[in-house]
Formats: sequence, C-alpha cells, structure tokens
Amino acid sequence: MATNLALNPELIIEAQKIGGFKTKKDTVNTALLEFIQRHKQLEIVEFFGSVDYDSKYNYKKGRNRK
Repeated sequence: MATNLALNPELIIEAQKIGGFKTKKDTVNTALLEFIQRHKQLEIVEFFGSVDYDSKYNYKKGRNRK
C-alpha cells in the first residue's frame, strides 16, 4: 500500500543506523511491528495477579520421569 507520510528524517536516519536497515521501508515496517508487539505485551501485564489458581495443584506430578 503506497502511502505518503511526513516523517522526521532525523528519526528515520537514526533508526536506520541503529537497526542496520538498508531501506526506509524496512526501517518503518520494523518500527511499526515492534510498536505493536510492545503494546500487546503491555496489555498482558494488566492480567498479572488476576488469574485464580489452585494452590493445592501439584504441577510436578504430571512431569515425565526418565
């Protein structure tokens, strides 16, 4: 999808150098992917402490012994 965006050239150049990317397209696509992944990770953090578990469950019982 072709899109015209007014991006800060200094940020693009710095990101391109840090990431070792050859093209601006690769730089922007990777930045967007990392942004999405980071925000999805933050959503998961909201669930910490909210899941009920059985304190009597023996997780070691199901392990295979060799």
